[in-house]
Amino acid sequence: MLLPNILLTGTPGVGKTTLGKELAARSGLKYVNVGDLAREGQLYDGYDEEYDCPILDEDRVVDELENQMSEGGVIIDYHGCDFFPERWFHIVFVLKTDNSILYKRLETRGYNEKKLKDNVQCEIFQILYEEALASYSEDIVHQLPSNKPEDLENNINQILKWIEQWVKDHSS
Repeated sequence: MLLPNILLTGTPGVGKTTLGKELAARSGLKYVNVGDLAREGQLYDGYDEEYDCPILDEDRVVDELENQMSEGGVIIDYHGCDFFPERWFHIVFVLKTDNSILYKRLETRGYNEKKLKDNVQCEIFQILYEEALASYSEDIVHQLPSNKPEDLENNINQILKWIEQWVKDHSS
């Protein structure tokens, strides 16, 4: 059976991982957190002192994921999206969180002041939504609210319905 590939993107702290893991559990799709994949495979290209984090080797990440993505049925979770091939995804969901909520979430992660400010500004200016619109066909890019537990449940149900319809539309 043919299954769709889904991209979950958005600023760090918007709830991509929580949504992705729960969605995978309920849909049977495979969940891939790009940050974890990079850590496990050491898919880095240096270290960013200012943000105190490794720099992702995007080409190696794409190479690592290519086979899985061509098979289908994968949920990708990452805060960037402009380096993934457009052909990979059937739908892209950009999670959006209110700034005050996001600030608190990132603060509990122990982000330094610069990283905190930059990520909240990124959310204010909808940088990742714009990146998704620039990287993929507009008709497959959707924003989802991610503030409260009810949002999580609504998003899961909405995406499960979409998956079900996609599978129906693509079964021979």
